[in-house]
Amino acid sequence: MTWRPRGTTVAPDVLRVSGLLLLLLVTSAAQPAATNAHVPAQGAALEAAGDAGMPPAPDDPVATLYRKQLDFRGGEPRVPIRLMEGQRDVTFSPLGRMRMRIAGPVEKVLEVPAGTVLRVRALGGVPAEIRARIQLSEHAIEDRQGLAAAQAEWVARGLQVRVHTLGGVFGIAGKVIDNRRLLLLTEKAYSREEAARVQADILRTHHSRTFLFDELVAPPKGTLEVLDAKGSSLALGEGRIVAETLDGGGFAVRRVEHDVGYANHGFEDRTYRGSLQLSLDRAGKLAVVNLVPLEALLYGLVPSEIFASSHAEALKAQAVTARGEVLAKVGTKHLADPYLLCSEQHCAVYKGRSGEHPATTRAVDATRGEGLFDANRRLVDSVYSAVCGGHTESNEHVWGGQPDASLRGRPDAPDEVLQSLQPGKDLAAFLASGARTYCRTASLAQPTKYRWEKRFPAAVLDRLTADLAVGHVEGLTVVERGVSGRARLLTVSGEHGASQVRGELAIRRLFGMLNSALFNVTAERDAKGRATAWVFRGAGWGHGVGMCQTGAIGRAEAGQDYRAILRHYFNGAEVAPVY
Repeated sequence: MTWRPRGTTVAPDVLRVSGLLLLLLVTSAAQPAATNAHVPAQGAALEAAGDAGMPPAPDDPVATLYRKQLDFRGGEPRVPIRLMEGQRDVTFSPLGRMRMRIAGPVEKVLEVPAGTVLRVRALGGVPAEIRARIQLSEHAIEDRQGLAAAQAEWVARGLQVRVHTLGGVFGIAGKVIDNRRLLLLTEKAYSREEAARVQADILRTHHSRTFLFDELVAPPKGTLEVLDAKGSSLALGEGRIVAETLDGGGFAVRRVEHDVGYANHGFEDRTYRGSLQLSLDRAGKLAVVNLVPLEALLYGLVPSEIFASSHAEALKAQAVTARGEVLAKVGTKHLADPYLLCSEQHCAVYKGRSGEHPATTRAVDATRGEGLFDANRRLVDSVYSAVCGGHTESNEHVWGGQPDASLRGRPDAPDEVLQSLQPGKDLAAFLASGARTYCRTASLAQPTKYRWEKRFPAAVLDRLTADLAVGHVEGLTVVERGVSGRARLLTVSGEHGASQVRGELAIRRLFGMLNSALFNVTAERDAKGRATAWVFRGAGWGHGVGMCQTGAIGRAEAGQDYRAILRHYFNGAEVAPVY
């Protein structure tokens, strides 16, 4: 559409009103977005995951929102990270002169001076069409044997299945990064409501907890309107708006919603580096996305992951692991959403410039572009958790699949106390141990995260396990544990039978998200032997795989540099430049 202010006569390609400049650039009409499209990234080759469709038209602004790839303009990856979604509108102002590109049959380019207050709202949004398959299992890309066994098991149970390759292979500065893994999905795709019912049936019939795997069939549709501070309409667009400050000054965004679903959920004004992308989310409402270089993303991410007052070497270790974690997630999350990552705990807590701290910024700068590589020169999936409790865990015991040589569970203590840390032999003694592990002796250690206790009255536990259909719970037995003692298979016995829960995260979620799966559980019983309460005594905070963040602080305070810290937690992996 062509926009003209009332009573103004101008050339057809340039519009000026009150210091605003609006250029009209003719582009081709948008085409529907393709799911899992295969489009090479600038500066890198990307192998798209799964059942790739035909590439979308290169000038399709909506399709670009769903390309799960990295943009290398500027020499480092630029990451689309969601700030918030589900919004009716957003108010923001540029911190430098801004250029805004507004997609549509005729692309508009709006330029405004620094400090201009603008509002963008979504009009007439139509939700995306999304279908869901049931994710039955996940396997490392090399685990063909495990995949075949899972296929045979589910086919024997009467389900038709398909294999999907999640993630991809991409190159940065001559290094190949491969984050592929294999998913076993149902052959049939369902509406999300129907998929939830099928999940419940699978849990009840086969005692297996599953996940939903979303697929985008058609993107959302609607109009985006740009308004000035007085509410006057400046322009209308379709599908996508990108706002950039010409000097890189970034943006101030009002009422950013944060911690959705958590006790500290709220809104606050924040500032961000990079650009803003405004589009429609899967519900047809407004999604606000920050397009930010990876190093600038880390400025606002690392302080949310570790205490900024930590030892400098621990901060450097955190910067390297966080950088690797972002790269490892490319193309594996939010496949039906118009961004790569979210700024919540699901992906990585990110507060933009508002969350930055000089100490963590120095750590990011000191390790610029560095990642961890194993003996085969493959980028390590450098995962981390808050507190390992004295012993880290091996990846396969938490997430299944093939063992990763870089993610081996091991004691986290000085050599002189290693022999006393054997949770696999005597977990009760380990939990009661006063051994001076690194995550216990660190100056910022938190005793209630190192060792903890949680008590559930029997009635509460019966409600938590109701989906298992075992009735009043009479027994909880950990059947399998990892090398650290973390539970990986739990039998829940009740008056109506027994059910098993497999997987560290599934077990923690069953009990309202336990601090960790490193626990012993005992029953308190009445005179008749009936359970009246269940007491979990445990260690650690998080999954326990990879780097123990509190342990890293303790190691740094003991004199280890960040390379030595990472070498320990990732089984000899070495730090090297990624770009």
